[in-house]
Amino acid sequence: MDELTLEERGNLIVNACLEQTSASPCQVFKSVARQDFVRMHGPEHHVLDGAALLTAYRNAGGDVDLSAALAELMARGLQMPGAMCGRWGVCGATASVGAALSILEGTGPLTSDDSWGSHMQYTSRALEGLSRIGGPRCCKRDAYVSLQVAVDYVRDRFGVRLQKDDIRCGFYPQNAQCLGEKCPYFPAAGSDAQ
Repeated sequence: MDELTLEERGNLIVNACLEQTSASPCQVFKSVARQDFVRMHGPEHHVLDGAALLTAYRNAGGDVDLSAALAELMARGLQMPGAMCGRWGVCGATASVGAALSILEGTGPLTSDDSWGSHMQYTSRALEGLSRIGGPRCCKRDAYVSLQVAVDYVRDRFGVRLQKDDIRCGFYPQNAQCLGEKCPYFPAAGSDAQ
């Protein structure tokens, strides 16, 4: 699957999300991230992370045309370059979820209602969570943080209750830069990774 283009990976992610039934964005994320078209690290997470939120939102009863929302999210996510976390100072996982929120509310650069600032509050909370953990980058860890913060945000903002999980990472063996026990999602000795 290494020969796939980023757009091909994005299309496979969208199609996989359309098949998901969970109201947990982290479960949607993990189910799709286990597929061979999603690498351990890579800009396909700029599509996957927001797509997981949109999918769980629909599955929890949120009002969204999921196919149209995922198509728009993919278009936005494919514009985000890789390595944003280290080169731009903003994580692509958080930006992807922020894009999903703006799609849900139809927010744009000229929007004057409170959604413009509200989405900034979400991203600032998620980025704060990432900054406390530190680097190097881990696309899976960054997705977990961004999505867990989004669960609370979506409940407070939209009244839609997404499932929040106790996450234990099962991807760490594939991450040569894993923080190990410094990561809040690293499985404790004797626990089962999900």
